[in-house]
Amino acid sequence: MANLDENDDIVEPAPSTPSPAIGRRGLLAGGAALAASAAAIGLSRFGHRELPRSADGKRRIKLAWNANAICLAPALLAKSEGIYARNGLDVELVNFAGSTDQLLEAISTGKADAGVGMILRWIKPLEQGFDVKLIAGTHGGCMRVVGSRQRGITDDPQSLRGKTIGLADISGAGRNALAVLLKANGIDPNKDVTWRAFPAPLLAAAAQKGEIHAFVDSDPLVYQLQKASGGDLVEVLSNLSKPWQNRFCCTLGASGRLLRDDPASATALALSLTQAASICSQQPEAVARVFAPYAKASEADLVAVLRSQTHNHHPVGAELTQEVARYAAELRDVGVLRESTVPELFAAKVTHNVLA
Repeated sequence: MANLDENDDIVEPAPSTPSPAIGRRGLLAGGAALAASAAAIGLSRFGHRELPRSADGKRRIKLAWNANAICLAPALLAKSEGIYARNGLDVELVNFAGSTDQLLEAISTGKADAGVGMILRWIKPLEQGFDVKLIAGTHGGCMRVVGSRQRGITDDPQSLRGKTIGLADISGAGRNALAVLLKANGIDPNKDVTWRAFPAPLLAAAAQKGEIHAFVDSDPLVYQLQKASGGDLVEVLSNLSKPWQNRFCCTLGASGRLLRDDPASATALALSLTQAASICSQQPEAVARVFAPYAKASEADLVAVLRSQTHNHHPVGAELTQEVARYAAELRDVGVLRESTVPELFAAKVTHNVLA
């Protein structure tokens, strides 16, 4: 994987051997429904033209991920614990730190076969027609809104009305997520709050100085900043707040080429990620040990973050399409997607049922 610069939240560790703390029972527990469905349809019947294989016959796949994000630990876990290999895949993890548009272009043009990331970063670019389909959700809950008690913020979303909210990307997933959540709480995201961009590491300092009143970002950064604030930073909303309490927030997308030429491998990839996600839910301590070399965070902090997320929620098939349609409707209503968007048609276009 490519090294990132010294300002990133991760370091690139030496390759590690599988952790003995994660047992075979845990590996088999995840993704049981998907595994049963895949077996029922018979993965071998999906043979199309030959695509790259390893010496032992496993399908070689490049999977793009963001190694800053503890919520994407299933991508790493599936490799370190041999889950990909058991599902017939030889997966190369590519640490991708560019924009989502660039990521989707990389997938659609074959530079990567698939990628994982936040659904709210994907929906708007997918509207542009990239040859990429969403094939699974991986978990819920990785982005939070916190505010300074000294600046009048409480755990009541109404305390954000009339306030200035900081974020690292003025048009990114954080803004989209909070816009929908504000609207759900009767606050106009375009009129009732002010948005201001700051580099992520400066958000807490900006709140302390009064330059912003609250900010939105992802964990483990927000968790660590809140922990270090001495009680000043209070959580107001997250992407597990109503109406998102039963939704996934990060997704697995695959290239159209992979889905057309080797759908069995796309199914195996979805199976691998959902199995690994279930382990994150069941054994967060073991998962934190695997991910710790990548993070500037303690194992205890990583465990706390993993426990706050819903890695047991990873929809595929019709359930995935339904959740994407809900997101599309909400983003249309806050002006992110075109007014003419029909959510159900949009969702059907950008998702693929790996169980069909």
